[in-house]
Amino acid sequence: MNVHTRRKWQHGMAHAFLIGFILIVIIPFLMVISASFTKGNLAPNQLWPEEVSMEHWKFVLGIEYEEVINAETGETRTIKAATPPLVWFWNSLKVSLLASAGILLLSASCAYAFARMHFRFKHQLLNNLLILQMFPMVLALIAYRVILEFLGDYVPASGLNTHAGLILIYLGGISMYIWMIKGYFDTVPASMEESGKIDGASPFQTFIHILLPMSAPIFAVVFILSFIAFMSEYPVASVILQTSDQWTLAVGANSFLYEQEKLWGRFSALAVLSGIPITLIFMVCQRFLISGMTSGGVKD
Repeated sequence: MNVHTRRKWQHGMAHAFLIGFILIVIIPFLMVISASFTKGNLAPNQLWPEEVSMEHWKFVLGIEYEEVINAETGETRTIKAATPPLVWFWNSLKVSLLASAGILLLSASCAYAFARMHFRFKHQLLNNLLILQMFPMVLALIAYRVILEFLGDYVPASGLNTHAGLILIYLGGISMYIWMIKGYFDTVPASMEESGKIDGASPFQTFIHILLPMSAPIFAVVFILSFIAFMSEYPVASVILQTSDQWTLAVGANSFLYEQEKLWGRFSALAVLSGIPITLIFMVCQRFLISGMTSGGVKD
C-alpha cells in the first residue's frame, strides 16, 4: 500500500469515527424532540413520531386543549396545567442568570486578590478552596435546609422556598471558578497594571479599567458554565423549593415522572424548552468561550 492510499484510508477512518461519534451525540436529542411531538406519553424510542401531536407543547406553553377520553362516545375533557411550566421556565431563567452574575462578581474579585495581592495564608486558603470543591453540594443538603429555615425567621424573603435562598446556596460553589479566573489573571503581565499605577491609578482602578476588559473570555466561560449548571441543577432546588409555583424547570420536569405513570411527552417538551436559553447564550458568547478556553490573556 503506497503513501497516498494509506492517507486516504486514514482520512476515511477518521471521518467514519467522527460521523459515528456525532450520531451518538445527536440521536438522543432527536429522539427527545420526536417524543415531544408524539401523541400519547410514550418514552423516546424513535427518530420520527408515528402520529404528530402538539398536545405536549400546548401543555408546556399553558394552552388549553381538548383530550378525548372515550373514543366511542366522543367524550372529551379540557387539559390545562395547574401551574404553567412557563412559570418554571421563568424561575429557572431568573435564578440561573442572577446566580451566574453573582458567581462572576464574587469569583472575579476573589481571584484578583489571590492573583495580585500578598497576604498571610494565601496558598493555604487556595488549597483549601480546591479541597472544598471536591465535595458535592448534595452532601450539605440538610445543612442548607436548616440554615435557610433559620434565616427565614429573620429575613423571610431569603428563607426556605424562596429563589433568593436558592441563589445564596448556589453562590457558595465559587471555589472552582476562583481557580479558573485566577489562572487567567496569572497569564496577564503585571507590568500592564504597574504602568497604570505609575499614572496614578489605584489598585481598584487598575482592576476595573485594565484587568477586567482583558478578561472577557474567561468571564464568558465562567458565566456559561455556571448558567448551564444552574439551569439543570435538581438535588438542591428540589429540597429548597417546596411549592409548584416556585419550582425550577428541573424540579418541575421531574414531577411528570410519577411512580405510577411516566409522562414522557411533557417531560421531553420541557427538556427541549430548557435547552433554548442555553443554546442562545452559547451562540452569543461563542467567540469569547472558545478563546477563553484555549488561550490566556496576553504575553510579555
